[in-house]
Amino acid sequence: MTTWDEPLSRGPLRGKTAKALAEKLDLHTLGDLLRYYPRRYDRRGDLTDLAALREGEEVTVQARVLDARRRTVPARQGRRRMDMMEATVTDGTGRLHLTFFNRGSYHQNALVPGRLAMFSGRVSTFKGRRQLDHPQYELLDEEGDTEERAQAYADELIPVYPAVKGLDSTTIARTVATVLADVDSLPDPLPPGLRGSRGLLGVADALRRIHRPAEWADVGAARRRLKWDEAFVLQLALARRRRQAEELPAKPRPGVDGGILDAFDAQLPFTLTDGQREVGERLARRLDASHPMHCLLQGDVGAGKTLVALRAMLRVVDSGGQAVMLAPTEVLAQQHHRSVNAMLGALGRAGQIDGADTATRVALLTGSMNAAARREALLDAASGAAGIVVGTHALLQEHVSFADLGLVVVDEQHRFGVEQRDALREKAVDGRPHVLVMTATPIPRTVAMTVYGDLDVVALTQLPSGRAPVSTHVVPAAEKPHFLTRGWERIREEAAEGHQAFVVCPRIGDDDAGEAGEEVGAAPEGDAPGGRPPLAVLEVAARLAEGPLSGLRVESLHGRMAPDDKDAVMRRFSAGETDAVVSTTVIEVGVDVPNATVMVIMDADRFGVSQLHQLRGRVGRGGLPGLCLLVTDAEEGSPARERLAAVAATTDGFELSRVDLEMRREGDVLGDSQSGARSSLRMLTLLKDEELIGEAREEATAYVAEDPGLEAHPPLAEALEALLPEERAEYLDKT
Repeated sequence: MTTWDEPLSRGPLRGKTAKALAEKLDLHTLGDLLRYYPRRYDRRGDLTDLAALREGEEVTVQARVLDARRRTVPARQGRRRMDMMEATVTDGTGRLHLTFFNRGSYHQNALVPGRLAMFSGRVSTFKGRRQLDHPQYELLDEEGDTEERAQAYADELIPVYPAVKGLDSTTIARTVATVLADVDSLPDPLPPGLRGSRGLLGVADALRRIHRPAEWADVGAARRRLKWDEAFVLQLALARRRRQAEELPAKPRPGVDGGILDAFDAQLPFTLTDGQREVGERLARRLDASHPMHCLLQGDVGAGKTLVALRAMLRVVDSGGQAVMLAPTEVLAQQHHRSVNAMLGALGRAGQIDGADTATRVALLTGSMNAAARREALLDAASGAAGIVVGTHALLQEHVSFADLGLVVVDEQHRFGVEQRDALREKAVDGRPHVLVMTATPIPRTVAMTVYGDLDVVALTQLPSGRAPVSTHVVPAAEKPHFLTRGWERIREEAAEGHQAFVVCPRIGDDDAGEAGEEVGAAPEGDAPGGRPPLAVLEVAARLAEGPLSGLRVESLHGRMAPDDKDAVMRRFSAGETDAVVSTTVIEVGVDVPNATVMVIMDADRFGVSQLHQLRGRVGRGGLPGLCLLVTDAEEGSPARERLAAVAATTDGFELSRVDLEMRREGDVLGDSQSGARSSLRMLTLLKDEELIGEAREEATAYVAEDPGLEAHPPLAEALEALLPEERAEYLDKT
């Protein structure tokens, strides 16, 4: 029996061809080649009289060879000598010249004068003569219905494969045709019962139809079957992981009546929204479980995610455990630390004179803290004195330990790698901790995992009272510079009303590359449109202070500043002592200045969708309408302008993540690639196939429940093993 993992070098392909496929396309096995699907299909074109040919058309003609001759084109200017064959054909209405490069003797032996054939290609003109360069052709017998055969030849669907230098689509098509003869003996990974109930083709039939379709219906049927292969096997992997996760131990965190959570709720100066209360109850049920929670808390900017997360952390503290909040930057960690302490009040000052009886302690741990403060924070975490620990990547270091880590809250997960998040989970001493991931705009890979069913999602869709709408506009600075001038005037008008503004730039300045920790998948590095470097904080701040914003109090903020200096800038801004802050993305998340009403993002095309949405969320937080200006030099109609227009058109986080996904694809859900280029999914697309993916999840869950080891379905088990080798299995565990 032929196997999917049979090396191409041992099959019918010549060694040179197998080597080229391996080196240029990373195709090593029979399965690799058969799953290298055409990206589109062409038709040769309608049968056309020679007299009616038009330059640039793709045509198929039936004609007879009048003459054929070979000649040698001498080498010149670094080009090798070529063997060339030229022919003239006619159909009685006109003449057409054919040119073939290399293998001249082969074509001359086939196309002898008087021979009838069909020729397909693009019409061009050379020295006033119509011609086809290196056309495809098929010889016809004089007997039989040549006209019907010619029409069938013209109508045939021609697969077009993704090609690379040295391996064109035609060569790949010939190579695939060579191995298609072996597909009948391949094991079919989908069980017969599933194929029957879902009306799916057998795998051999599907492969023949996808690579050599007789009609468009063949392509549709084959695609549906092959998508099921990918969706079902992937869902099996996730279903098995979910089953194993449910068997992992985690300490339940049931909370207690009359504890710190009840005291916190009682002192809140506002009423929780229905959405916040509902999400809190759902998280409470998950924290009560004896297996780890892995939950994505999605909520638009300002929906109250931090409050919901804090209530979950207090529930864990009530149960005797500790909770950690991991933030991507020191600015955000300090902001969270101040915010949590402010919300808790006396409930966060355990051991102090004014501390409440049920109080806990909130510790802060960052990389720039002085030795004394760091020792105190480490001791509070290790002893359990601090029920809540807020920090940055410093929390991931080996010497950081906890008495009883029960909950890990990750703010803006796209700023942390899988390995980093996993390192923190390993610090629990009693089973695995529960994990809560917060984000306003999931990156494409997260959206993919959500739809595939590997993340438990809770969403805050209701904004608290007092949140004002934020209007967003694209400012094409190169095309309409007066729009940008008006933007600076708006900042002056807002400042006159006592309000404040942010101006964000992609670089710090002094030839730096940008702010560390930028979002994965943001716009590529390099010059901005027009050949200039991306705008920088230091230059823009000076220019604004001397020009459009002269007379206003303008300060800079960026990641190279000392932590105390950054904190001082934000404190002055929060206190209303500064009119405008020119910053990098250090203010992307968590910064809460209710008096800020304007956000200007310079070179906005340099930022990803998620970053733009997060930055926009820094304004309109205090009941005052917000304004966000996306300034760009990108040309109208370019992908960058389309991305900015999409951000301006909606404030819905999940909708924006779908826009991002359409532009970047979902990445490899079983590996560490964040972009679509390395995706293990060849046929399946997330947004178009959500319904099919859901059906595959139901089937996979049922199969795993009945036969966890897939012992009754060996071909399916082999397909799963091929999709999920050990290193990918470990990665999936961590995610």
